[in-house]
Amino acid sequence: MILVTGATGAVGREVAALLAAAGPVRILARRPDRVTVRGDGVEVVEGAYGDRPALDRALRGVDSLFLVTNSPTEPDDERVAEAAHAAGVRHLVKLSMMAVEEPGADDFITRRQRENEEAIRESGIAWTFVRPRTFMSNTLSWAPGIRSAGVVRALYGDAPVACVDPRDVAAVAVAVLTGTGHEGRAYAVSGPEAITAREQTAQLSLALGRPLRFEELGLDAARAALLAKYPRPVAEAFLESAERQRAGAKAAVVPTVQELTGRGARTYRTWSADHADAFAAG
Repeated sequence: MILVTGATGAVGREVAALLAAAGPVRILARRPDRVTVRGDGVEVVEGAYGDRPALDRALRGVDSLFLVTNSPTEPDDERVAEAAHAAGVRHLVKLSMMAVEEPGADDFITRRQRENEEAIRESGIAWTFVRPRTFMSNTLSWAPGIRSAGVVRALYGDAPVACVDPRDVAAVAVAVLTGTGHEGRAYAVSGPEAITAREQTAQLSLALGRPLRFEELGLDAARAALLAKYPRPVAEAFLESAERQRAGAKAAVVPTVQELTGRGARTYRTWSADHADAFAAG
């Protein structure tokens, strides 16, 4: 039995769907009504990381676990690792981030993920870390501006990033969860090319069949927009990450998707065509 957390998120949802297509899977969810992966072999356990009895129920009889960090401030990874060790889970696969292995990354979120990885290393469970670059699906945040005005507004329009399709990250995670020899390893996962926000805007325009305009946000405007959605440490972490991207720190492409799944990583052009409906005017 494999337990999947984060199954209402971009990667966890895809991991659960891939596993459910091949056999039984269990899902831990705070809001079971939001879980879209269903079927005869899908079991959903209601509970949160801070609810130890719910964790114990979800982990009973589980061999492998896919862990998605929920909160940047709560010790969720430590809680799950402790419960998993007590339940006899043999392999924990954690969704992390590529920045943790980059010395120049020292923002709040990256530091927390490093701490989370260390807690898992010390838990006594065999582990694997899946460390993706920025998700292509992050550009779904542009949808309201595209629908209302045909405009993409973002910080640093010419900063390249080797962003990755969450479906490819999920495929890597499933290969690790169902394969052998991955314990004690960390896999960086990128898309097949480095692409800028201006280039993404152009590709979305092609996918939608209508012109889009890119407007670069100033730093103050970007900060204000982030602070409207996130606590200050998280907002500042995003801004620090954007500065690293502008400096070229996120442009490297790695072949992990090809090596672990046997097929190439999807391009942003493919992702945008597959998700065009999310940007289309209502």
